[in-house]
Amino acid sequence: MYAQIMHDDGYFPRGTSILRQVQEERVVGLFYGQRALCIGALAPLNFIGTAMHTASKAAPFKRLVRTGKHFETVFFGTRAEADRVLKGVAAQHGHVHGETPDDAGPFPAGTSYSAFDPQAMLWTFAVAADSAQRFYELFVRRLSDQEREALWQDYLRFGELFGTPRDACPPTYGDYRAWYEDLLASDQMFLTDEARYTGYIVAFEIPFGRLQQPAKRVHDAIMLGSLPPRVRELYGLSYGLRQQLEFTAAVTAIRSGRLVMPAALAVGSCRADFDRIGRTERQRIERGEPTPRVHPGDFPNPAYSSGKPLPVAGGRLRGARPSGEVEHDLAGRAA
Repeated sequence: MYAQIMHDDGYFPRGTSILRQVQEERVVGLFYGQRALCIGALAPLNFIGTAMHTASKAAPFKRLVRTGKHFETVFFGTRAEADRVLKGVAAQHGHVHGETPDDAGPFPAGTSYSAFDPQAMLWTFAVAADSAQRFYELFVRRLSDQEREALWQDYLRFGELFGTPRDACPPTYGDYRAWYEDLLASDQMFLTDEARYTGYIVAFEIPFGRLQQPAKRVHDAIMLGSLPPRVRELYGLSYGLRQQLEFTAAVTAIRSGRLVMPAALAVGSCRADFDRIGRTERQRIERGEPTPRVHPGDFPNPAYSSGKPLPVAGGRLRGARPSGEVEHDLAGRAA
């Protein structure tokens, strides 16, 4: 028994799991979660269910950090460590069910949602799988067809661990990719005002520390260029020749840096980076400094309605409070 514990390499063993190979690349771990949540917000029932039952709206990156660390425990931890996380998540999700309070695109008010709905569960890990593959192939190398299939099979296992029924999922990589692209192009994708704001700030307003600010432009160029055109369209994000050139330059720089980076730096957990983000957010809040937050009464807000340009000024989202009483910087405080 002791030898078995000592050699427990988790549900995704190093050397045999393509998911672990992909997720252990730190350039993947540092980007995939933000992109996945940005795209994930396009599914109204998923987003509303999360938004209605989270206690982290006033500190949105606290939740992102917690999710990132949970996922890494399942990716890299022992089975016992992963099982503790899975048990805790299942208990939390048991409370996530109800009905939508308002219309949300194709879903009328009163539509039921549940964290245990198989399609909602599938969407949650499908966007993570898509984002992990996207950044691995951008920064490291293209996966072979066989590796793409193996990655999807590992992600099916990942979904099963969280309770997703396998028979509710596309069985092969080709089926998954066809399903994903069809859904992304469909009218099922819709951003509520709050989803549009939250998805944007998660992708583009991550709280970097002061010393990391010069890297933010590179980060944002990569995040913008990595999004599918359909996603940029729904968010109202411009993407012209200048943005394309910035994206190509940023990807080339990171890919080249990855080639000469010591393995100890290139591969491994991103927990320390996640903690740094959470710490920066907490410090900004304590000091009263601007940082992305959602407060009661911020939404619905016509400034963030779908089909309108995002109200970005000075690098931050701006808009009027629904009451119209003051101009309000939803990435910080009343102006």
